Amino acid sequence: MAKTYALPPLPYGYDALEPHISKQIMTLHHDKHHQAYVNGANAALEKLEKSRKGEAQIDVRAVLRDYSFNVNGHILHSIFWPNMAPPGKGGGSPGGSIGDWVNRDFGGFDKFKAQFSDAAKTVEGSGWALLLHDPETDSLVLTQVEKQNFMHLAGMTVLLGLDVWEHAYYLQYLNDRAKYVDAWWNVVNWSDVDSRLSKVKK
Repeated sequence: MAKTYALPPLPYGYDALEPHISKQIMTLHHDKHHQAYVNGANAALEKLEKSRKGEAQIDVRAVLRDYSFNVNGHILHSIFWPNMAPPGKGGGSPGGSIGDWVNRDFGGFDKFKAQFSDAAKTVEGSGWALLLHDPETDSLVLTQVEKQNFMHLAGMTVLLGLDVWEHAYYLQYLNDRAKYVDAWWNVVNWSDVDSRLSKVKK
């Protein structure tokens, strides 16, 4: 295949988000789970290519489902890592344009934080809470994603994502997803979120 997906490096050390997210979780999450999504997406592309060449017979529907699941997992995780920063560099309330937009569209940071936290804590099963930019209304919106086969509404850009699959927190927080969500706010990298918004607006 001419082009394949690759695992991006973490923008910080595996232990950089402690005590909020442990080194053990970050190592397994990045090196094993994210890598598995990259491998799965590449495997699906290879199957599709072999099918086009007449080298293999495949269930196209099943392979496309695998591709969707894995490539969306890869894309969301590639946003998730830089969406976080070590304590002291991350956390707090947003400034810059993203702070202004949050105030405008959610009536203040506290209201946004409460609603985003509710979205993350109440995802049914495994999935994500996402902050998106909607180009049609030129505004910020929230959504939940169950699993990750449907990443977000078409045409919207992910600005901030929180992974609430159990592998993101279970080794440290056990089944207390709410405690993990509350701790995660200490490592949110608002500079990265603001940068993503700026690219949308250009």
